[in-house]
Amino acid sequence: MSESNHPREAEERRWVHRPPGSNWGDFGVDDQCGRINLLTPQKVKQGVAEVQEGLTFCLSLPLDLPGGNVLNPRRLPPVLRPTLRNGRPNMNYRLITDNPMHTDVISDDLVVMHLQYSTQWDSLAHVGQMFDANGDGIAEAVYYNGFRAGRHILAPTEGSDAGVPAPGQSRSTSKAAALGIENMAVRCVQGRGVMIDLQANLGRGRSLVGYDSLMRILEADKVVVETGDMVCLHTGFAQALIEMAGQPDAAVLDQTGAVLDGRDAKLLQWITDSGLSVLIADNYAVEAHPAIGHPGCCATLPLHEHCLFKLGVHLGEIWHLSELANWLRAHGRSRFLMTAPPLRLPGAVGSPATPVATV
Repeated sequence: MSESNHPREAEERRWVHRPPGSNWGDFGVDDQCGRINLLTPQKVKQGVAEVQEGLTFCLSLPLDLPGGNVLNPRRLPPVLRPTLRNGRPNMNYRLITDNPMHTDVISDDLVVMHLQYSTQWDSLAHVGQMFDANGDGIAEAVYYNGFRAGRHILAPTEGSDAGVPAPGQSRSTSKAAALGIENMAVRCVQGRGVMIDLQANLGRGRSLVGYDSLMRILEADKVVVETGDMVCLHTGFAQALIEMAGQPDAAVLDQTGAVLDGRDAKLLQWITDSGLSVLIADNYAVEAHPAIGHPGCCATLPLHEHCLFKLGVHLGEIWHLSELANWLRAHGRSRFLMTAPPLRLPGAVGSPATPVATV
């Protein structure tokens, strides 16, 4: 498909021009899964073939970490509360108080959760761009495969309809009617994971990783990434959060863990050419955030732009990779079976995850 042609009639088109270097339309004009499409049955079988010991690793942090809101002032720890039963908290609720013939003791709760607070997936509706998809010289707010802000990604206009709802309010006010995280969930997200151990090669301090240094690490560790692989980057950042035990130190974290250089065009091209299906890290944003300076008008998160907006590559952030990475290195391995679906929560633009690696 050319950069300027689209198979549907003009009135149905979401885009006339697709971004340079993007794959819009390659998986279908209405595709909402991006490179998750590369997690084929063959990739699942390749992942299963990596299971030799039957050992499993939980790749999620406790979802109340990092603690506080140091990493992002708009994201707060989850809040657990009992449900309400007969006007009383439905926790340790003795049914005998309602009926002397009932012996049950019931506990039932709810959670108020910022979906990208801890170990998480970014949906393809998480980051879009201002881009002239219509080819008329005017930039529109669009997301992967040309889905539109306001038409497909729905949001309120008033601040009172955002943030934690007031007591008694249960109405949803936003929805990704396209590209929501549920599209990822129904694909199950299982296949072969590949670990790239940046910490083992670069140490635990902050370093900016571009194409050249990444290629040296792949060569030194004999790591091979093939089409459809789910790539994990171990930096030690999440382990530092665990050690901080819910009291994150912003100054220390600013100097902890490798981050990818989203301004490195060769690195972005490697992401394209490698055929990786998803990209995961145990740090805050996979890439340096904020990114290094760039002249002119540009994306503040260039790797997010390249992955979420152009390629349909979901990003995983703040995963707990240290135990798995250390085991793999001790056993001379880099590949494993990974199962990592998000919540099947229709309309959400991100989701917590409890991924499992099996070796």
